[in-house]
Amino acid sequence: MSTRDVRILLVGDSQVGKTSLILSLVSEEFPDEVPMRAEEITIPADVTPEKVPTHIVDYCEDEQTDDILADEIVKANVVCIVYDVTDEETIERITTFWLPLIRSVTEDEEHIKPVVIVGNKSDLSDTSTMDIVLPIMNDYSEVETCVECSAKNLKNISEMFYYAQKAVLHPTAPLYSPDTKQIKPLCEMALTRIFKISDADGDGILNDTELNSFQKRCFNSPLQGQGLQDVKNVVRKNIEGGIRNGGLTLKGFVFLHTLFIQRGRHETTWAVLRKFGYGEDLQLRSDYLCPKGIDVGTDSTVELSDAGYEFLIDLFNKYDKDQDEALSPVELEELFEMCPTNPWGDEVIHAAETNSKGWITLQGFLAQWTLTTFLDYTRTLAYLAYFGYAHGEVETQLSTAIAVTRSKSIDIQKKSTTRSVFQCYVFGPPGVGKTTFLQSFLDRSPEVSEICNSDLEHLTTPYVINLVEVQRQEKYLVLREIEWENSGLLLHDRRCDVACFLYNSNDAASFSQIVQLRETLPCLFVATKSDLTTVKQEYEQQPLMYTTLNKLPPPQPFSINGPPEGNKKIYSKLAQMAVYP
Repeated sequence: MSTRDVRILLVGDSQVGKTSLILSLVSEEFPDEVPMRAEEITIPADVTPEKVPTHIVDYCEDEQTDDILADEIVKANVVCIVYDVTDEETIERITTFWLPLIRSVTEDEEHIKPVVIVGNKSDLSDTSTMDIVLPIMNDYSEVETCVECSAKNLKNISEMFYYAQKAVLHPTAPLYSPDTKQIKPLCEMALTRIFKISDADGDGILNDTELNSFQKRCFNSPLQGQGLQDVKNVVRKNIEGGIRNGGLTLKGFVFLHTLFIQRGRHETTWAVLRKFGYGEDLQLRSDYLCPKGIDVGTDSTVELSDAGYEFLIDLFNKYDKDQDEALSPVELEELFEMCPTNPWGDEVIHAAETNSKGWITLQGFLAQWTLTTFLDYTRTLAYLAYFGYAHGEVETQLSTAIAVTRSKSIDIQKKSTTRSVFQCYVFGPPGVGKTTFLQSFLDRSPEVSEICNSDLEHLTTPYVINLVEVQRQEKYLVLREIEWENSGLLLHDRRCDVACFLYNSNDAASFSQIVQLRETLPCLFVATKSDLTTVKQEYEQQPLMYTTLNKLPPPQPFSINGPPEGNKKIYSKLAQMAVYP
């Protein structure tokens, strides 16, 4: 049975009319002869109000054991406790026997089992039992609703089963506490995230345009002018601070959903929660965080699509409150408030472009997400889901935020590529200056370099990423620092587009250490610390001779103290070699 099926179990004392209720529903007439127990009945999705297949199961104490009953309670999605409105004892047994039994059987279950209390034989009584039964809802949070019906007159039969379906598909228990008459903390957290996503300009108010976009996204239709005013008037009358500057505040938004639930319209709140990715446990569903069906070949990479970049640019601008084109630590914290954790620690300022204060710029922000997507696209998709990814006004598939590139072997065969992100592995023995070489790629101001370099010994990311122009096209180049011990293992890594071998130009043994690693993949030798005295290398050929004989580019001099233009040429050359191997 799929999770979207609904299994309804009818329990109750003998002769309350459980079997009659089921048979009256199915045949739409009261049965002349009623068997001891009805066989399990399956109602197809297309004839149920909620459009889900529904299984209705009867219980008979004369035919079934206590173990079978317990097993059926566990298997059911919702239990209907049926009583006879003309028999007080069957009403008392709801709280003295049936509800305690259901609780004891399901106490180990993660989620509370919803219950609907059903009074049958209303045709035989002139008075209602609702005033006796309704207080039970306050004492037992699992009781979703109470209804009186008549199997004989077919009164409220379909409604009873609709309430049972609704109790499964739109349960009250995860959303609302009848004791405090408040929305539960997890539900409030979810609604707060939804509010922040819907607040496109980030001013803490849902204006008319934002409210209409929200309405379209959740219910496929805008709120008409009068409808919008009516909603605001209800909030204005009932809660102070719910409306500000003509728009709905978070306080007003949460109040509205509390009102929906109190009035039995929790399907409205569930529709909103599900549209924004929430499951029954009010956690974001795994299929929402990472859609299935994305096929990435061993020789392909994953990049952000134009739609993905567009969404991230809008997100950056929304949280760049002071419009200084950088996200301060406070702004970054606010951005990640919609996520379970802030994934960006100090390592981010070492990996991408920042301003003079060490705050991430728009270019650095996009580069960081490009790097995350390149290394682990599922992580990017999860965070885009937390941010409420949508392209334009309507909800779009999360998978549209990324693009899978074609196989690298096809690129080589066709001598062209549509890729935008390329990776260079940086090899070199300890002390050669790999970390400095990586940091220099970010072209930092002296102040930022000082901030970063003072913390290099605590560096936790071996990556940096930046834009490089290759034949008038901007490409992202990822530099990955390879630990010396892992150099031999990672030489043949398919994710490497070009290799960069660093040797120390003033250490005679350095070139011989690195040259033994060289393989047939595109590579460039770089002589670090070239501002110091260059010494003769202890190798059968000097670096320039070696590269000439092997038809490689000549060694490139690199120095952190040298002119930045000279260093920039190295990164451009590496990017060129990666794009056109």
